Amino acid sequence: MSQGIRKLLIANRGEIAVRIIRAARDLGIRTVQVVSEADRGMLATRMADEVVVIGPASAAKSYLNIGAVLEALRDSGADALHPGYGFLSENAAFARAVTAMGRIFVGPDADTIERMGDKVNARAAAIAAGVPVVPGSDGRLDDPAAALALASDMGFPVMIKAAAGGGGRGIRVVRDAAELAQAVPPAMAEAKAAFGDGGLYLEAYIENARHIEVQILGDGETVVHLYERECSLQRRRQKIWEEAPAVALAPEVRAALCASAVRLAQSVSYRGAGTMEYLWDPHRREFYFIEMNTRIQVEHPVTEMITGIDLMREMIRVAGGEKLSFSQDDIRCDGHAVEVRINAEDPARNFLPSPGAIIEMQLPEGDGIRFDQGFDAGSTVPPYYDSLIGKLIVKGATRAEAIARLRAALDATRIGPISTTLPLHRALVRDPGLAAGEVSTQWLETWLMQGGLAAEATG
Repeated sequence: MSQGIRKLLIANRGEIAVRIIRAARDLGIRTVQVVSEADRGMLATRMADEVVVIGPASAAKSYLNIGAVLEALRDSGADALHPGYGFLSENAAFARAVTAMGRIFVGPDADTIERMGDKVNARAAAIAAGVPVVPGSDGRLDDPAAALALASDMGFPVMIKAAAGGGGRGIRVVRDAAELAQAVPPAMAEAKAAFGDGGLYLEAYIENARHIEVQILGDGETVVHLYERECSLQRRRQKIWEEAPAVALAPEVRAALCASAVRLAQSVSYRGAGTMEYLWDPHRREFYFIEMNTRIQVEHPVTEMITGIDLMREMIRVAGGEKLSFSQDDIRCDGHAVEVRINAEDPARNFLPSPGAIIEMQLPEGDGIRFDQGFDAGSTVPPYYDSLIGKLIVKGATRAEAIARLRAALDATRIGPISTTLPLHRALVRDPGLAAGEVSTQWLETWLMQGGLAAEATG
């Protein structure tokens, strides 16, 4: 058992809630699962020791309702809270409120979230730590005129981003002044609606960039990296396919990239699991820090597969007051892992959401195969939240072996009668360009426009 945690409240849902419960159980920690009215039947509610309904289906009135979550934390007697990812996981005020109650927040402290969860502040910290950053704003922009003046100085194209938050919300690429003038007001409005903060910042737009991120773990004194992941396959800035290690990096680049992530995390005395996100410019052969996620990420299983380290277990231990159970020299990168997200969406109908009851769920088994699920047969995927059903993760000795194993695992997977993104992944895993690693953050959307899904329809 983690020395400081006996009972853990999970302030999240779906597959990440199941993942947290399993890690807590391994540590001998009792769990309390909070749910909305719409999630009463999800898998996590049947696994947790206790379940507390905190509100109606609307996330604003349940999972994002700080008062309701804190009330459940107090009344349940839990001495710690795990926020998972999304929802309140990077809300500094929430983290501060949890610790003000005398409870443990499983993650970095509120000051670190405030500093590193804000893109402008994180950028400043990276510059101070000597980590390269994409050319862009020195600070937040709250005025359209200031954004236009900066973009004119930088040169187009530029990318508009929300200063707070993530997940691709509020991002727009603009290629001239007229387009920028039209894009800034709605970007500010979207950022305000999504994160409660309408501030923006600008950065140069790198054509054909690859999205690389480094997993770090810290205990407040020591920080280690667990190598990198590549998340270049994205649709509307949402990751679809993730793998570790990255495809295109030479050993010396990998070493420099991971060292820069540790240096930045060490500079803020980071505690918990976190991810440093970078863009890799294949033309200049340079990497640039873009932001930090001060939480566990959806794609963390590929890192666990290549290192053999349970990230969730370790972050709970550290939150309970323990030191990291290993050093950097103990961490090895073995083989190659790929994760695909299986959502309740219909890729043949422009990814139309497909909520509803799951009657059939047949999952693959075998060496090097893992499936992290939030739902099972008999569960209902509600229409109110992210539509992630589960994540299929495979490992092979090489990337080619991992992709071959993924292909077989996808063919063995059955989920119905609702539509899912399985056909998308079955087509992707057969694509020669993806197999060759010839991808970028624009690759998937181009592939879809060019009829890449037809390979599954006719295959």
